[in-house]
Amino acid sequence: MKIYNKYIAAIAVSLVLAGCKAPMATVIQDDVKNNIPENFKQDEQQDVNNNSGTTPWRQFFTDPNLVSLIETSLKNNQELMITLQEIEIAKSGVVAKKGKLSPTVRAGLGAGVKKAGRYTSEGAGDASTEIEPGKEMPDPLGNFEGGLMANWEIDIWKKLRNEKDAAVAHYLSTVEGKNFVLSNLIEEVADNYYELLALDNQMDIIQQYIKLQTRALEIAKIQKQAAAATELAVKKFEAELAKSKATEYTIRQEITEKENQINALCGRYPQPIVRTKESFMSTIPQTVYTGIPSQLLANRPDIKQAELELKAAKLDVEAARKEFYPSLEISATLGLEAFKSSYLVKLPESIAYNLVGELAGPLINKSAIKANFQTADAKQIQALYEYDKTILNAYLDISNLMSKVKNIDQYYQLKSQETQALDQSIDIANQLFKNSRADYLEVLLNQRDALDAKMELIEAKQKQLSTVVDIYKSLGGGWK
Repeated sequence: MKIYNKYIAAIAVSLVLAGCKAPMATVIQDDVKNNIPENFKQDEQQDVNNNSGTTPWRQFFTDPNLVSLIETSLKNNQELMITLQEIEIAKSGVVAKKGKLSPTVRAGLGAGVKKAGRYTSEGAGDASTEIEPGKEMPDPLGNFEGGLMANWEIDIWKKLRNEKDAAVAHYLSTVEGKNFVLSNLIEEVADNYYELLALDNQMDIIQQYIKLQTRALEIAKIQKQAAAATELAVKKFEAELAKSKATEYTIRQEITEKENQINALCGRYPQPIVRTKESFMSTIPQTVYTGIPSQLLANRPDIKQAELELKAAKLDVEAARKEFYPSLEISATLGLEAFKSSYLVKLPESIAYNLVGELAGPLINKSAIKANFQTADAKQIQALYEYDKTILNAYLDISNLMSKVKNIDQYYQLKSQETQALDQSIDIANQLFKNSRADYLEVLLNQRDALDAKMELIEAKQKQLSTVVDIYKSLGGGWK
């Protein structure tokens, strides 16, 4: 008993000494979440109970054509499919790390033959040994064996548990990464859909403008014949008409490219995009409620992903640090072994077993272990900075978009007023031109200004709708 106590004491001392040599990891403070402002604007109080980021996307989007496109993209988008496979890879990593906590058991069969030199200790011993009375040891000597072999690393420092927990955290981060891809995908489909509707309405405007220019050109030609206008006026109207027709083809190309962009998001080959353009300008943007900044930590998938990656990085550091500690492995073998296959069934003589416990730790040339530890330590600091950056960017995104929503609304109202005034000025200018009380330049300038204002009004409506989609995504919406 005293001998066993000496062995145990020696093992304990060696473990303690080895543990003292392990370097310390960098202590990082991930308290950035505690420094988030209480409100998105210091002079405003937010409604805690209302946060649009928690609204499921099917309730947020009401256009049935857009909902159908989103559903198609969620089924077919290649980037999303790739992300789903990353989840499967991470899940397999968890199973692999978890498996290291359990013993490894293998079954094996073997056969061989060996001839030892006569003038060796082994050969001389075999020659003077009888297997049975009057029966010498065979030469050459065969060997047949079969049995079970087990190997088990005892997780005395919780290194394997840390590796398993890190794999679990990484797996959960890939799930959040998938949610972030979902949110981005829905945002892209919606934004491109609204841009396509805007192009449709711009096409209608330019076609109306072409008709207007055609009538103006006809009037200019009539007035020239009546000596009320010059050839210069006719040429100016012809040039303006040609310019408008060229713009029409530019918009046609943009519509084709936008349709294909939506088809690419839906994972399908080019085909017409079903939409209703008539109600675009009368669409009222959804009212968005931002809640408070701290809710971003629970709503935004990219923040939760960064937090889980930080957790995994910390666990990886702990696992790398414990590589400096000794490891305890137990190996065991149980089976049958004999020099002749027919003797394998002779029990208990053919039974063979082996049980070994090994305690080993690194002593010299730890450069590889140190390098792995330093890499893991640097990655955890990198993960902290990534986490900080993600939270900061999320806050700034919403702050910018909230301001944009208000400003774009005012911009849209003023553009509406400008468009109405210019429409009235066109009618007045055309009437004066017919009565020879205004020249062609006044008509052209009024028409150009009206066209530009209508185009900008359509762009303002598209930005209105897209900004609401963007802030919905920034609040963490779109993946539920």
